[in-house]
Amino acid sequence: MSTKKIMTYRSLGRCGTKVSLYSLGGWTTFGGSVTDESMVKTIIYAAFEAGINFFDIADIYAKGESERFMGKVLREFPRHELVISSKVFWPMSDDINDAGLSRKHIMESVEKTLKRIGTDYLDLYFCHRFDVNTPVEETARAMDDLVRQGKVIYWGTSEWTGAQLRLAHAVCDSRNLYAPQVEQPQYSLLARSKFEQDVVPATDELGMGTVVWSPLASGLLTGKYDQGIPAHSRLAQIDWLKDSIYTEDRLAKVIAFGKRAATLGVSRTQLALAWAASNPAVSSVILGATRIEQLQENLGALRVGLTPDLKAELQALFPI
Repeated sequence: MSTKKIMTYRSLGRCGTKVSLYSLGGWTTFGGSVTDESMVKTIIYAAFEAGINFFDIADIYAKGESERFMGKVLREFPRHELVISSKVFWPMSDDINDAGLSRKHIMESVEKTLKRIGTDYLDLYFCHRFDVNTPVEETARAMDDLVRQGKVIYWGTSEWTGAQLRLAHAVCDSRNLYAPQVEQPQYSLLARSKFEQDVVPATDELGMGTVVWSPLASGLLTGKYDQGIPAHSRLAQIDWLKDSIYTEDRLAKVIAFGKRAATLGVSRTQLALAWAASNPAVSSVILGATRIEQLQENLGALRVGLTPDLKAELQALFPI
């Protein structure tokens, strides 16, 4: 049975648009570690053929190259069959105004993003972090204008706290503005507390969906780092990431996790992804892939069933 026949779709909270349970993102991959256009095309085509309709990008990914590389391929598919996202916040140059969530930066950035991707509109446009230097109302009004102009269907947030999400909705509700519809937080067996204890109570209350990133803890949950950090791996290239997740205690848990996956006849990757997707608050789990084989293994998670007992066992191994 093909994965397209078993791919499931979920709503972004209380809205009608549906995204594939597993999606494909471009962080550190397309335009970054993967610059072979034929490989990018092969992976994205395989994702689309497997039933993936949500493709997640950001302007900061490879300084716009991810948008260019992915956009070139995505333009070959019917636009109405795609849910394309991008993001705004991080500096794109040394200019003082080329960063943050000011009206100026949002309005200028969206035009550059649309041009790089080669589309008239974004289905989702994320505020890539909370901007302490810009009033929430300024950001919300800019996003509301983009929605009303048809350049953005829904706007969202990434790595905002529950309190920040509630603030944004309160501002939008009081001023009759379109409110953020989706949050993009980190979530994995190794990163549970913020999502489960802070974000989900807010998104459930506000009717927002969530699309989660780094479900494999940047590869730690796959066993890739059992014997150390390979050269050219993600952790070898990103110091803050290595410092935040690579510890002996976590490695011991990951090895135990691997043994449990083996008893089930599935890979650690598939078990970790199936666990993340089993949370009903999750609309989509964002995958990253540098090889077609990697994508195919990831999508094998669609065939992994989690019983309540197994889910409880995994959560006991990786407590909050």
